[in-house]
Amino acid sequence: MVSLKREREIEVDDDDNEDRVPAKIGRGRVIEDRRSRHCPYLDTINRSVLDFDFEKLCSISLSHINVYACLICGKYFQGRGLKSHAYTHSVQFTHHVFLNLHTLKFYCLPDNYEIIDSSLEDITYVLKPTFTKQHIAGLDKQGKLYRAYDGTTYLPGIVGLNNIKANDYANVVLQAFSNVPPLRNYFLEEENYRGIRRPPGDIMFLLVQRFGELMRKLWNPRNFKAHVSPHEMLQAVVLCSKKNFQITKQGDAVDFMTWFLNALHGALGGTKKRSSIIAKAFQGSMRIFSKKLPHPDLTPEEKEALLVTEEYQEQMSESTFLFLTLDLPTAPLYKDEKEQLIIPQVPLFNILGKFNGNTEKEYKTYKENFLKRFQLTKLPPYLVFCIKRFTKNNFFVEKNPTIVNFPITNVDLREYLTEEAQVTEKYTTYDLVANVVHDGKPTEGAYRIHVLHHIWKRQGSDNGTNHHTGV
Repeated sequence: MVSLKREREIEVDDDDNEDRVPAKIGRGRVIEDRRSRHCPYLDTINRSVLDFDFEKLCSISLSHINVYACLICGKYFQGRGLKSHAYTHSVQFTHHVFLNLHTLKFYCLPDNYEIIDSSLEDITYVLKPTFTKQHIAGLDKQGKLYRAYDGTTYLPGIVGLNNIKANDYANVVLQAFSNVPPLRNYFLEEENYRGIRRPPGDIMFLLVQRFGELMRKLWNPRNFKAHVSPHEMLQAVVLCSKKNFQITKQGDAVDFMTWFLNALHGALGGTKKRSSIIAKAFQGSMRIFSKKLPHPDLTPEEKEALLVTEEYQEQMSESTFLFLTLDLPTAPLYKDEKEQLIIPQVPLFNILGKFNGNTEKEYKTYKENFLKRFQLTKLPPYLVFCIKRFTKNNFFVEKNPTIVNFPITNVDLREYLTEEAQVTEKYTTYDLVANVVHDGKPTEGAYRIHVLHHIWKRQGSDNGTNHHTGV
């Protein structure tokens, strides 16, 4: 029973059910602590040291539970009770303002009261950016530069991803996908995937959550700094890939992209029959014509006899794809008159000939050899080309340095479609949206990326082509 004659102090459970905050109750209602809206320590907050890109765990106990950020030094501490690390830190260093990284509530320690002040809203927005449908619809329509708290200017969506140690192979893939509009728009709104149900114990959905968080940070117009660390995203990659992809060890960007696209598709509930935003953006289809070859050690008579059997007749199958692999011609081994290796060049349409339905290529397996040719039956809205530069054997990795010359707009793929598809496919031309480059030696090099500034494309000459985009 609450006395109506006098106020008494009670303890009310916080959202995290562990910490408790003093409140006052009178006449049947909770009375706000007078200090909540007049905290004298707000001017001690140092926004220049705040960095919410890293894993949310206590810097002392390494626990993920009840973690608070000190807004004066930027460090993370657990709890705020009398014996907690955050409380001890506040007393020892006279740092008084803390943010609960889960509930997004601010507290003053060691006095232990909640701080309510609208001037702190920019901090919670950096920690957890949100986007309205109206904001998302206008992302590609304005090229306004924004100024970060540290004074640098940046364009949302085109900001640097920190290379923590050797993760540039993953950064370029994440950066490229963050500039594919339907994928970006889907992940900017958490409501799009929040309701997806996964089996108990399934950790793959963590990949979806972390990619969404990274996407919102990359496109945040109110960042404190003009770069983003993908630390939490990459930790999810390490966990979900069972350490096949590491932060500390250089990897192959194509291998990572293959795994990442398929992992996201599955985590979003996609299957071979059920679609997802990944399939809607990148999935096309092709016909594969395959013909088994006799073993090379057989005599000509034996080969001729096998070629007329049903097993060695050409078979046709349909297959879907999320990207197309393009093969480079073998690089020359000779040098020019100045004793320098010649770096050959090849037009994009030469290596696209693989998909014209006529070009045959031999594929070898452990036991059998096949002749295959390919022809496209459906083009996706966004097409990914992977140019195969690296060849691996038991001893070393070799890189083909051949330069591929390609137009950045109006790449028309109509001639690579079947006759039926040429009738049904409305859009067949693509513009480049991102280009990933590898510099240096195969095992020691680094990756970098070029991305399209959509405002420049929109303000440039419009020749009436569709706005499909290729990566």
